[in-house]
Amino acid sequence: MYRAEIIANQSVQDDIIEVLEEYIPDILYTIVPLVHGRGGNDRKLGSTTWPETNFVLFTYVQDKDKSVVDSVLSAIKEKFPDEGIKLFWLRAED
Repeated sequence: MYRAEIIANQSVQDDIIEVLEEYIPDILYTIVPLVHGRGGNDRKLGSTTWPETNFVLFTYVQDKDKSVVDSVLSAIKEKFPDEGIKLFWLRAED
């Protein structure tokens, strides 16, 4: 089992969720809807100077679904290359 952590601009949140649910219908996840921070290219602080914000999605997937999540996020990144979409994996105990 793996834990996926997806961090991205809030503008692509619905797109990511929609495709994940399409390809993994029984996926369970938790969303932290308002996340501030600094990435490699800019800041997302929800302020007048840095108005954008991010979200974080956590999900635990079976080994067989890891490649599906990888593919889904790769496709979303291609569609939205400037939205700072990041995917991190942690091996989780079953």
